[in-house]
Amino acid sequence: MAITAQDVAKLREITGVGLMACKKALTETNGDIDKACEYLREQGVAIVAKKASRIAADGAVCASISQDKHVGALLEINCESDFVAKSDVFVQLCKDVAKAAVDSKVADAEALKAVKTANGTVDELITAATAKTGEKVSLRRVTVQESADSVQEAYIHLGGKKGVLVEVKCAGLAADKTDEVVALAHDVAMHVAAFQPPYLGKSDVPASEVDHEREIIHQQLLNDEKNKNKPEQVLAKIAENKLGKFYEQNCLLYQPFAKDPSVTVEQLVGSVAKSVGVKLEVVKFVNYVLGEGIEKRSDNLAEEVAKLSAK
Repeated sequence: MAITAQDVAKLREITGVGLMACKKALTETNGDIDKACEYLREQGVAIVAKKASRIAADGAVCASISQDKHVGALLEINCESDFVAKSDVFVQLCKDVAKAAVDSKVADAEALKAVKTANGTVDELITAATAKTGEKVSLRRVTVQESADSVQEAYIHLGGKKGVLVEVKCAGLAADKTDEVVALAHDVAMHVAAFQPPYLGKSDVPASEVDHEREIIHQQLLNDEKNKNKPEQVLAKIAENKLGKFYEQNCLLYQPFAKDPSVTVEQLVGSVAKSVGVKLEVVKFVNYVLGEGIEKRSDNLAEEVAKLSAK
């Protein structure tokens, strides 16, 4: 049976699906509109279109590390409910997409969708998961870190509510010492998840933020009666000393280590460096919190009941 442009347009109007997908569905079903709709539903395409406007603020932060520890990926994949986020389908999707990110080293969410896996492209995996779960599933963001002379390690907290990826530089590290550095990176990542430091060290803090904090400290000193008669240069020196507390609160390296507050993270790194015999340096970290910045749907039961009663 010949498929006309009018048939394709009609199916597109019903489903909201692209022209080529509609034409294929009609071809596969010999032009039967109803069967074509079922075909699209089976493929997950129609479901995606109908759910495109829904808010997917649940899901999971997931990670994958290459076998040689030189490549690591951290991703956030969203769905609509915690129930689906815990399902086997969604959990497997997270594993597959995270592995695809590590294998391809693609660090852009849109570009990653086109990456091929053993079971189709990443976008096709997401479409299939949407069809199986009945919820909108989407890849929100991805970070890939890679370095031949570093170890990558991740920590996932509360089943995917938070995730951290850490890179520790360890040039010249002996193979039999790798596990010690991986354990260090894991502990550092866990610390980041717990304390959420925005910066790694002093050089990472924007100058404008430091200046603003310095002004606040200076004003605090002026408001203190015992300081009002001190010379300006003395107050400035006191303010600089007090900035140390600001760095401790906001920079990972200077924070008391979560598992042993008697040492800072920087001191912990130095201690492990002595143990493995090479210089270690936390080069970077990335921290994801599930759903941050997404406006979540707020359902009002009273309004829903009122709407139903009015019908």
